[in-house]
Amino acid sequence: MRALLCTIVIAVAALGLLLPAPAQARGNVSCRMSFMLEGWSFLYKQSKGSGHVRCSNGQSADVQLRTYGGGATFGKSRIEGHGDFSGVRDIDDIFGTYFNAEAHAGAVKSTHATGMTKGEVSLGLTGTGDGWDIGVAFGGFIIER
Repeated sequence: MRALLCTIVIAVAALGLLLPAPAQARGNVSCRMSFMLEGWSFLYKQSKGSGHVRCSNGQSADVQLRTYGGGATFGKSRIEGHGDFSGVRDIDDIFGTYFNAEAHAGAVKSTHATGMTKGEVSLGLTGTGDGWDIGVAFGGFIIER
């Protein structure tokens, strides 16, 4: 299991090379999101959840989250975690669909690591939770009010 997890982490790192470079000081507002996602995957991956975003300029919003995609992925999980945005000028910049490349692995306790981008805005998520899952997937991550 440890070798498989290492392989998945290396795969995500390699996938990160495919993503556009993070925005260069586009905005100086830092935003952080706490979230909960619950979903399943069997070649196709989908999940739904909610979160709360708080920005350094005082703006905040409750958000609805959805993911979709596919790849070599199997399982069911519930993940709680946080995300950090970069390239943000205003909280409105965080809403929309991000390109997502992720690796996930776990049995009983799941771990989740994802890097994604939407134009000049980037988002990195980390979290832990319950379930069983393993795989690498590509897809979309949608943030709505």
